[in-house]
Amino acid sequence: MGGAGQIDRTTSNNANTGVYCTFIIFGVLGGAIVNLLGIRWTIFVSGLTYSLYSSSYISYNHTGSGTFTIATGPILGIGAGILWSAQGMVMMSYPVESQKGKYISIFWVIFNLGGVIGGIVPFVVNYSQGKGNIATPLPDSCYAAFVGLQALGSLSALCLAPPQRVIRDDGSHVVLMRYTNVKYELMEVLKLFVNPWILLLIPISLASNFFYTYQYGPYNGALFTLRTRGLNSMLYWAAQMAAAYAVSFLHDRESLSRRQRGLLSLGLMALLCNAMWALTMVMQLRYTRGADDKNPSNDYPGGLIDLTEPGRAVGPILLYIFMGAVDAHVQSFAYWLIGTMTNDSQMLARYAGFYKGIQSLGATIAWQLDAQNVSLMGQVIVNWVLIVVALPFTYYVTSRIKDHAEDSIEQPADDWLMRADGGKSDYI
Repeated sequence: MGGAGQIDRTTSNNANTGVYCTFIIFGVLGGAIVNLLGIRWTIFVSGLTYSLYSSSYISYNHTGSGTFTIATGPILGIGAGILWSAQGMVMMSYPVESQKGKYISIFWVIFNLGGVIGGIVPFVVNYSQGKGNIATPLPDSCYAAFVGLQALGSLSALCLAPPQRVIRDDGSHVVLMRYTNVKYELMEVLKLFVNPWILLLIPISLASNFFYTYQYGPYNGALFTLRTRGLNSMLYWAAQMAAAYAVSFLHDRESLSRRQRGLLSLGLMALLCNAMWALTMVMQLRYTRGADDKNPSNDYPGGLIDLTEPGRAVGPILLYIFMGAVDAHVQSFAYWLIGTMTNDSQMLARYAGFYKGIQSLGATIAWQLDAQNVSLMGQVIVNWVLIVVALPFTYYVTSRIKDHAEDSIEQPADDWLMRADGGKSDYI
């Protein structure tokens, strides 16, 4: 919705900075925490931090003070780091190798269904607002609905089957390490920082959440009326669902080698990302700041865009839908690529946590760029450069995918880099 449903994005930007600062740390540590405590209770407790954060905006609506909201940001970051490590482990380790694309898409569809509902709520609640030319904050009822849905989602985590009880379609079991403890997990986390293949994925990890700040705030939040922002959010996340489902067929296409699938998917991702940022730059040339607390009248030609103006709305809305589809491809590809590295659930928990931690570092920088009023064109250029820089590193890793990742049971978590004779492998 942009600005978490508020007109002034300052509080949201500062809260999100707090979110991603702790997300960086607990993303990296999240895999170790999940391995030590299990998935059900870690997801349940960490999921409740989302409800706490959403409820803070009800307080903000009444007091106008962002202190509580900003304070809940770091708490949410802790919960999010642990939750995303757990979901990454489930998503990448539960399926057989030939179905990892499918399982990633299933998660992405379910995950973004929440975003669709999150768009429907403000759209329905604010539809009668009319076009107007002045955006208004999201009402308490919308935030209360988010709190309820997030709490329900947290409770549902208690129904998850733990890895040791999962039997795959082919009768095999999820690959598990036989032992772990705090010291061992901390050592394995430290090894991630010298793992060359994980380090090569840092550029794509950094870029893959960087663009959310621009898309949610300076684009959707600044250009559209509140009800249209709700519609946009609904369509953005729906596009993510469709794109994730579509790309899963490529990732699981058994007539091609995994390396061929990866290179095709990466090539398509490169094409789509460059097209998206080229179109975004054309759009950005039409305004400087849009509508915010310092410029409520909007400097976009014709003022805020409303869904009742098809001549003005169709192009910008379609671009926002395209942004959602491209994001789904980037995220699905990144998870699928990480999933090709191993089938070991505990290793994948650490890899997923590291990926989300670096993502959060990028997001922290991005939120502060907007909070410090960096020009929107400058933000577009930074986003575009980041994805272009990430492509050759990602290509190098993708070009070395093998058709099967060795299952490790008792080996240290970086042993997939070694051959049995002690020499380095080409990849996995």
